[in-house]
Amino acid sequence: MNEFSAYGLWSLVAINSLVFIVFAFSFTRPKSPRDWRSFGAFSAFLVALFTEMYGFPLTIYLFSGWLSARFPQVDWFAHDSGHLLEMLFGWGGDPHAGPFHLLSAVFIFGGFILLAWSWRVLYRAQRARTMAMSGPYSLVRHPQYTAFISIMFGFLLQWPTLLTLLMFPVLVYMYLRLAQREERDAFADFGEEYRSYLDRTPAFLPRFRDTLRLTVVACFIFAVPVAIVYLVVPDRNTTADRELSETGGGRAGENTPMGKDMSIQRLQVGTLKKQMQDLGSATDPALRRDLIQAHFSELRRINATLHEMNRKMIEEVDKGRIVSETGLKQRLQLDADVMNMQLEMLEGATNAGDASGVDSSIKPKSKQG
Repeated sequence: MNEFSAYGLWSLVAINSLVFIVFAFSFTRPKSPRDWRSFGAFSAFLVALFTEMYGFPLTIYLFSGWLSARFPQVDWFAHDSGHLLEMLFGWGGDPHAGPFHLLSAVFIFGGFILLAWSWRVLYRAQRARTMAMSGPYSLVRHPQYTAFISIMFGFLLQWPTLLTLLMFPVLVYMYLRLAQREERDAFADFGEEYRSYLDRTPAFLPRFRDTLRLTVVACFIFAVPVAIVYLVVPDRNTTADRELSETGGGRAGENTPMGKDMSIQRLQVGTLKKQMQDLGSATDPALRRDLIQAHFSELRRINATLHEMNRKMIEEVDKGRIVSETGLKQRLQLDADVMNMQLEMLEGATNAGDASGVDSSIKPKSKQG
């Protein structure tokens, strides 16, 4: 299968780019060359973002060697793997319900809300030929540029790419220069009135008191859906505790000593389970006895490793590095798998009359009545 099969969706590149660009255009309505430069730079950022999100994953392609060496069990060309911050630092599970994705939604939708609110106030002020000083303009002098920066930062949290990371500081600098030019024009048009407004109103970030109020409002708006997602999505483990699969393990668990040991033991137990299924077809008693002896030898070795892992886990807890419930369940399941295999092979050996050939060190001792 083509490793880029999750990409090449150029129709989605076009659709998403158009939707977001038209949505932003409906609020900004650029008129002057300066407005068009601002809007054009923002549009270029969106096109570059969605090109890598759905078209061709250039960033992942360029860093695929390092990513594959660091996280060998991750399919980096699967679409969800493009959420790089979630894959590297998130809490595991569905990346759309991870902390970076949820935080990005706050910045993106908050930015669009601020953009719409700002345009409404500015439009009314322009029609009345007055200064825009109400609504978001009472908090900062350039709320539209703050909105653009917030949206771009949100997309960087959600889907960081090499190109958008390079574009972001350039665009921020461009917005700063545009804001300075607009202020020179405002001084020419409104004189001392604008100077008074400049003295009491910050440029891009509201004062701490206002920021605190906005934070409370934002938390109220976004807390309910975030809480619902948090409660509904079952897998909220950290990447270090992500559940190991039958074929090798979680993406970050593999990169911890405990995760590697558990993954190896699961693979070995799975191999023994498959071999046990072939014991039923062994009709020769001597061959059957040899197979049982070999399997018991392997189980003894696995058991010794599991006991050492238990000791390490106890040390981790004693040192304050808490082991998650998921990790404990995985360990208990490994112990149960090994015990069940021992009982099954003992039962098979006994039924075949070969129990005398099994090492007494692995046979259960009978109780004295």
